Amino acid sequence: MANILVVEDERVIAKLLQETLQIEGYQVVTVLNGEDAVQYALRETPHLIVLDLMLPGIDGYEVARRLRSQPKTMHIPIIALSAYGDLCDKVRAFEIGVDDYITKPFMIDELLVRIRTQIRRVQQNYLSPLIGLPGGLQVELAIKHKLNSVEPWSILYLDLDNFKAFNDVYGFLTGNEIIRLVGSICQRVVRTFGNPDDFVGHIGGDDFVVVTTPDLSNVLCEEISTAYKEESATFYRLEDLKRGSISGVDRKGRPYQFPLVSLSIGVVNNQVRRPQSIQEVSYLAAEAKYHAKQSTSNVFHISPRRTILNQESVYSPRYSSSTSAILPPTLAQFTEDHARSYPDLLAAVESKAEYEQKVH
Repeated sequence: MANILVVEDERVIAKLLQETLQIEGYQVVTVLNGEDAVQYALRETPHLIVLDLMLPGIDGYEVARRLRSQPKTMHIPIIALSAYGDLCDKVRAFEIGVDDYITKPFMIDELLVRIRTQIRRVQQNYLSPLIGLPGGLQVELAIKHKLNSVEPWSILYLDLDNFKAFNDVYGFLTGNEIIRLVGSICQRVVRTFGNPDDFVGHIGGDDFVVVTTPDLSNVLCEEISTAYKEESATFYRLEDLKRGSISGVDRKGRPYQFPLVSLSIGVVNNQVRRPQSIQEVSYLAAEAKYHAKQSTSNVFHISPRRTILNQESVYSPRYSSSTSAILPPTLAQFTEDHARSYPDLLAAVESKAEYEQKVH
């Protein structure tokens, strides 16, 4: 069931909302001021926020503005509550980015219907249907956000190795559980060890992205990899786990031993040289992932090589937002309005990685 953040400084109303929503089956957290609301939303990414606009400290308008400026929270539906029903108040709220507006006093039944409507809308349009993480378009926006900033960043590109063989033997439902496990681990590890605004996204299939800072990329890789190795063991039959391989058949129907599903993490950062476009980041991420699959540690760091860092590139960040920009298939096929072709070199890198994954 969805978790909801209630931001309301009137304790009687806050308690009423919490008890009512909990009866409906929602998980509810209540905070009394705007600063706590922003920090909680960035850390926990609730499914929906019920936000009083008149708050101590920063008001609800500022809370909404801050959350809409962050890729991690920009998709979260916000239902504004206000004692003011004038048109100018509503217009201001909608311009900042709230999704719905209810005037106090309000009817509980109406609020519940609006909550269900907003949660359904965001799930259909912005989140991965399998695990509820931000999907391809949100991933693209998160990367663009970093490219347009002078701050240091790292992108972790996660992918499961030998996943198709696992699916063939254990079935796609168990395969879906493995994918959910990876998403859950990424969220938990980032929440514990990452920055409050670190982004976790599901590109599609068994591919994930974590956007963080270079100082935390190593610890996140280590913690995610360790947790995956420990927790994924429960999905195997005991004999496969003891043997360290899966008994299956190859594409020609011949018996074959496939390795257990491992997790590869390619890491790209802007510390040495600065990528100039999301196309370049996507290419480098695919290349780093390919090398991670060949590494015994299943982790590989790569830095951009094409553009030497200089004063102009530091203070004039730019990225390609043109719909003619071509992304590698690992990112582009899950985003909107991009060309369907991609560079031949990248195709060779991806094809080689997939081939070696199947035969080794």
